[in-house]
Amino acid sequence: MSAYEYIKKAILHGEFPPKMRLTEEFLAKKLQISRTPIREALKQLETEGLTVSMKRGVRVRHFTELDIKQIYDLRTLLEGYAAAQAAIHRTDSDLQEMVTANEMYESAIDRYLATGETTIEDILNINHRFHDSVIKASKNQHIHSHISKVIVVPLIFRSFYWFNADQLRHSLEVHKTILKAIEEQDTERARVAMHEHIYHGRDQVMKHIETIDKQYTGNDEKSLSFQTEPSSY
Repeated sequence: MSAYEYIKKAILHGEFPPKMRLTEEFLAKKLQISRTPIREALKQLETEGLTVSMKRGVRVRHFTELDIKQIYDLRTLLEGYAAAQAAIHRTDSDLQEMVTANEMYESAIDRYLATGETTIEDILNINHRFHDSVIKASKNQHIHSHISKVIVVPLIFRSFYWFNADQLRHSLEVHKTILKAIEEQDTERARVAMHEHIYHGRDQVMKHIETIDKQYTGNDEKSLSFQTEPSSY
């Protein structure tokens, strides 16, 4: 696992919580590697909006309620537009990729609920595959770059983490609605269904944002970093 993958996963799973300060020294010692790959990983994570620069090191990004609303509003507009454009421009190959991704999504949900053989992270990755297939079908090369700037992985990961069985099934059904609308070239239905899908995820994050904030209330960047970093730092 690369330094980038390790740090990103630690942020996703809360090992490195919001507001925690991360330094090259701490991460290099923890991963037992040189600072160069650490430095490159932190730059990439900052570009993705997962960390924020400090005078020394970075801190894991903390999302306010306003941040969440604005992020999801932008994502809804962009992906809703992508779905509508996909309904116009999709090819048979595009449709097959969406069908394949959605079948994988359904299978992953079934295994997760029945046996726990798959994880929320597995479901998240397949969900991304479905959304990427819709964006690709839009035939607009600029959409993906704009969407990638507003898709903040920890928020999406947490929204899936809080889904119960019914909500996971609902997510699957909305995927099917989006797919059917794109197949039938129903632009408005595709757009509206995508809006519903994304706002459903936002609502899950919003329901739990107070819990997250309370968990870290009173902790500044310094105190959080020293809870995990060695005392010599």
